[in-house]
Amino acid sequence: MATLARLQARSGFIKNQYYLRNRVVDEFREKENCAAIKIQSWFRGCQVRAYIRYLHRVAIIIQKWWRGYLSRKYYRLTVEVAYYTMKMDLYNAMAVRIQRRWRAYKVRKFCFNYFCFKEYLRAVSEANDAMREVLQEFADVQESEEKKAKLEREEKQREKEARKMHYLLSTKQIPGIYNSPFREKPDPRELQLQKAKPLVSQRRRVAQKPSVSLNDWLACTSARSFPRSDILPPINRKPCQGPFRDIREVLEQRYKPLEPTLRQSQPLDELKQARGQLRRQEWVRNIHDKTFLPFSSHHKKEKYMPSMLSSSKYDPSSSRKQDFRSENPRKWICDKDFQTVFPSFDLFSKYGKSYSKAGQIV
Repeated sequence: MATLARLQARSGFIKNQYYLRNRVVDEFREKENCAAIKIQSWFRGCQVRAYIRYLHRVAIIIQKWWRGYLSRKYYRLTVEVAYYTMKMDLYNAMAVRIQRRWRAYKVRKFCFNYFCFKEYLRAVSEANDAMREVLQEFADVQESEEKKAKLEREEKQREKEARKMHYLLSTKQIPGIYNSPFREKPDPRELQLQKAKPLVSQRRRVAQKPSVSLNDWLACTSARSFPRSDILPPINRKPCQGPFRDIREVLEQRYKPLEPTLRQSQPLDELKQARGQLRRQEWVRNIHDKTFLPFSSHHKKEKYMPSMLSSSKYDPSSSRKQDFRSENPRKWICDKDFQTVFPSFDLFSKYGKSYSKAGQIV
């Protein structure tokens, strides 16, 4: 009992000691747990970083190999393109060189041969000189004839005017306007009026109708069964004296022909007529008038009719352009063939552009 009493007396102290020791143990356990967690987190971080570094190193190796492959492939493609371009440039340069040589040979042989071209220019110069002389003579003759005709027309006009104005001639009583007393000598028009004859208007002749005979009148076979009186002659008016215009000119000026506007002169169906004309022109140019029927075999049954050009017995090449190397010896100026010894000259590059009077190149 005493022991039990002592334990009960010491129960409060035991509780405090138990609580204190458990609290210290818990704090130490928690501290150790935090330390363990830190150690584990650091170790796991080191593992993860080491793994990430490994992945980066592996990815870099893969990217390096892949980029190297792409670069080598692109480089091979670039080399092929450069090789192809260089080859085509070489071919083009060789083709240009061949064309240059061939064109130079062609120009020297067919166009600008020195001796033949010199002979040709001499012949052209002589022909030009002869033609200029003929044209100059013809122009002189034409000019002299025109001057002569002009003088004759002027003389006729002056004579006609003098005949029209003959009433202005001087008389013994009254001097004319061209014979003024204030002049030392009369005007040349006065002498012309003295030489001219007065202009007299001509009477219009009346055409006589055929008369009906007596037998026809008695038999009543003519349209005019009864005789009629003849038509009286027209009364001729005397021309007015004075410097008046001709009646014909006045009537032509008064009664001018009608000049309609463009809108009135054009028809209303002008567009329709133009379309019809265009249709007729197209019809003339067509080879045949048969309409094209797609998806049909009707036209296959007809017999083929060759054209006149291909079925002619004559050479069809005469209607086409001549070949590049064709020659026509009949058009040669000299008997000698073209020589290819000398190169072309810059002198002939201006041929046909500028000339002097003598036909020489300026």
